[in-house]
Amino acid sequence: MSENTVDVLTPKRHAADWMILSIACIAQFMVVLDVSIVNVALPRMGQDLHFTYSSAQWVINAYVLTFAGFLLLGGRMADYFGRRHVYLIGMGIFTLASIGAGVAHSGTQMIIVRAIQGLGGAILSPATLTIIVTTFHGPRLPKAIGAWSAVAGAGGAVGALLGGILTGLVSWRWIFFINVPFGIIAGTAALLYLQEMRNKDAAAKLDVTGSVLVTGGLASVIYAVVNTTTHKWTSSFTLEWLLGGLILLSMFCFWEAKVASHPLVPFRIFRSRALSTANGIMVLVGGVFFAMWYFLTYFFQSVLGFGPVKAGVAFVPTAVAIILGAQISSRLLAKTGVKPLLQVGATLAALGFFWLSLIQHNSSFFAHVLLPSVVTAFAMGLLFAPLAMAATFGVDRADAGLASGLLNTARQVGGSLALAILATVATDRTTSLLTHVSRAAALTSGYQRAFEISAVIAIIALGVTFFLPRNTGRAAKA
Repeated sequence: MSENTVDVLTPKRHAADWMILSIACIAQFMVVLDVSIVNVALPRMGQDLHFTYSSAQWVINAYVLTFAGFLLLGGRMADYFGRRHVYLIGMGIFTLASIGAGVAHSGTQMIIVRAIQGLGGAILSPATLTIIVTTFHGPRLPKAIGAWSAVAGAGGAVGALLGGILTGLVSWRWIFFINVPFGIIAGTAALLYLQEMRNKDAAAKLDVTGSVLVTGGLASVIYAVVNTTTHKWTSSFTLEWLLGGLILLSMFCFWEAKVASHPLVPFRIFRSRALSTANGIMVLVGGVFFAMWYFLTYFFQSVLGFGPVKAGVAFVPTAVAIILGAQISSRLLAKTGVKPLLQVGATLAALGFFWLSLIQHNSSFFAHVLLPSVVTAFAMGLLFAPLAMAATFGVDRADAGLASGLLNTARQVGGSLALAILATVATDRTTSLLTHVSRAAALTSGYQRAFEISAVIAIIALGVTFFLPRNTGRAAKA
């Protein structure tokens, strides 16, 4: 353990590895699940809460904005104030906001509590990976990261499954209420069994100015991007918000490098080529995988005519493929290192997305969608464990929360940007064809274009993997 960290054993009892791993994985699963579980429920939710089509998207966007904007702050809080305290705070906010979303009776109320839920997720999610990298060592670390990556990756697919089942058989409100028992169980387990660990030299030295600048900058950029469905990329609205966000992010960089005495993001951490490269790859692959759930959800319901339950069940094979891929990569990490696994995963992702781009409006699920979606999901499982390993490889344990926050931020920002860009491309393609072909054919053509671009992005990610140090991750076997 680094000399810059200190254990505060509260309570003073040893917890089994499976208990600590479960505490981390349940929380991460809840956070990722909540990004995708809402998609299938949006039509029913919109009817009950009187959302328009455009305003209904803010049920997702409100969560995404606060989640992405506060992730770096959440990661640093885990280092400064202790992983146990921050985990409990994040879990408490997330669970209470879930109750608020479940009982919401107006669109405004729903959007507000979803933003609060995103804040809770931003505090909670970095703490989960911090718990992993500060608890497990040697050959246990890649296995633990593999399990964490499996539940994080599968959360998107399982979210679509649960969203469909709960919306179709019970009520859309239960997509939020289902978080409550898990939150109580995980919070109680953390209170009883999770030992505290924090950076002893960083007591309450949180960089508030840096937090405001980076949160405002990220939120402004993402706000501009997610609104491109209603405002063109070249519109003054989009350009003004983008420019404002870039100015705030530039001010953040200057503040961190030249002014802050205790910077939120000390730039020395980017001297790790493994961390910098892993975050670059995560922006790319995390983005296209995030978008994949969205497009497949709408393809199943709007083109193939699936109901919510059937659409949810259609994601079961992809969830299994993600878990399988993550388990395989975690077992190979110590032998092969990170780089070969990332290259294989990125190659399979490119092939899977290209295969998905061949779908037609008269395609069948079993003949044309099942296999390419499973290949793509398996690639996702292969990628996330080595990316988590690379992002935390060689990082001082005092900065584990920061490294975790950076990786989660890369994934969320990549997802927001990719979804907005690909959705705009798909919508433009669909609109241009609506007067010439059927609605189903026009929609499918838009999805095809989105998957084609996703394949290209996966190829770019493959190219970025060559910048990784050769032996990244192999030290885990020592």
